[in-house]
Amino acid sequence: MKNIGIKISLYLNYFVFAILLNSVGIVILKSQRNYGVDEVQASILEAFKDMPIAIVSFFIASFLPRIGYRKAMLIGLALVTLACISMYFGNSFDNAKILFATVGVSFALIKVSVYSLIGTVTETKKEHNALMSSIEGFFMVGIALAYFLFPAFNNENDPNSWLNVYWLLAGLSFLSFLFLLFIKFEETEVAAGANLKDDFLQMFKLMAKLLTVIFVISVFLFVMIEQGILSWLPTFNTKVLHLPENISIMMASILAISLAIGRLIAGIVTKKVNWIYVLSVCIISAMLIVVFVLPKTVGLEVKNINTLSDIPLIGFAFPLIGLFIAPIYPLLNSIVLSALPKNLQSSMTGLIVIFSALGGTLGSRITGWLFKNEGPEKAFYFTLIPMTLLLISFFILKKITAKDEI
Repeated sequence: MKNIGIKISLYLNYFVFAILLNSVGIVILKSQRNYGVDEVQASILEAFKDMPIAIVSFFIASFLPRIGYRKAMLIGLALVTLACISMYFGNSFDNAKILFATVGVSFALIKVSVYSLIGTVTETKKEHNALMSSIEGFFMVGIALAYFLFPAFNNENDPNSWLNVYWLLAGLSFLSFLFLLFIKFEETEVAAGANLKDDFLQMFKLMAKLLTVIFVISVFLFVMIEQGILSWLPTFNTKVLHLPENISIMMASILAISLAIGRLIAGIVTKKVNWIYVLSVCIISAMLIVVFVLPKTVGLEVKNINTLSDIPLIGFAFPLIGLFIAPIYPLLNSIVLSALPKNLQSSMTGLIVIFSALGGTLGSRITGWLFKNEGPEKAFYFTLIPMTLLLISFFILKKITAKDEI
């Protein structure tokens, strides 16, 4: 099959980084337990992950095609391999900051490369939408795996046992490095451009368009919601449901699994249903879960929990919000990227990554502050604010794209 090696590499790279990036919620929980930091201090790990993504994306997105997408991804994989080994030997909150800063820098290289290459290995908007949704869905599978990998290495009688997982993660990163190094990889389609200054200015020119402004605000709001919940669900399970640490982490996998399923289904549904209907139903359903399901979860009385099967069914309900927020991110990205010429997709991807990172940082910091000052029982109710704004942005985007102003 055409470009099969490149496609496999895109899936594999995204899978590795899914585990690394979204282990931040687990490390936030472990940092509070092992390194003696509070909720607000622990939430800084999200910033160490996301701010490097934003900064690096800003400077490299427009001219990354000149560096070469293969080289960029190889650099990213090499860096995280070393960072994982460093985390094992460092074993401190400062080393956790270094780990996520390195992961952030590397993911900027990976994500801009992956998003840009999707446009070169697909020929139609439907193919673009399907590949984007399936890759993002596979990303969520990696996140779900993280919630089982870390408990598998974690022994609550040995506070350092969980660090052994970083040898496995270093090995996965290195294997992905080797696969990418030896596959056939053609980049001639995406290497062309004008000059470096013009490439860099493209990002600012895109920001002058109303479509881009509304789009990046939508991306920002979505990631604020998603990362706020993903990063703090293990802590919520521990402090509100009073679950054992390993069970709390594994319970959070339900959110990741539901996100994966939601994105894979979205790739099928959007071939037949207009995206505005899909996104509107999804965000309204998510709001209803927060309003009606979350209060019952918070009020749940949990006793003698030793396995997942001991948890009452209502305890599994709130993480299912992932089914409904899942389609939002890949659909928003595909709607805009597939409408742009290929020479602008790298610049737009840079903006996506930047505002995704800023949204993730702010979402986690706000949630951490709410956990400490308003109580973990109330923190997730505040997601209704960005959800409402996101619903409004969908209709504005629909109106703009209907006029073919892209």
